[in-house]
Amino acid sequence: MTDQEGRPAPERQPARWFDDDAGPVVRPYAMTRGRTRTAAEGRLDLIALVIAESRADGPIADQTLSPEQVDIVELCRAAPQSVAELAAEFDLPVGVVRVLIGDLLDAGLVHVTRPVPPAELPDEQVLREVIDGLRAL
Repeated sequence: MTDQEGRPAPERQPARWFDDDAGPVVRPYAMTRGRTRTAAEGRLDLIALVIAESRADGPIADQTLSPEQVDIVELCRAAPQSVAELAAEFDLPVGVVRVLIGDLLDAGLVHVTRPVPPAELPDEQVLREVIDGLRAL
């Protein structure tokens, strides 16, 4: 594709509700209908992974979802994303992303997993002893 002067046209970026001079056209509180918290907030720390459910095949057809929620489901279908990655990808405050994800959790379109805290990982010495025991067999 070329522009009017015959130069290659730049790639089209997905439409974003953002004006470089004015900032976001839709304010964050409007995306969350004024909510700042969600029932799932305790499970949605920055490193929690959001994964699209297999039944979330057609979120675009769901008229109850906002465009941002559809984008979140689509992105998480491609690969699990952390809450922090989603906030950065969509250039939204983390609090807004948490509320949007909370709604998706309630709708059963995504699920959230949390990494295992280091304190709950098995001790390295125990693992070495198990390996040594298996080698001895």
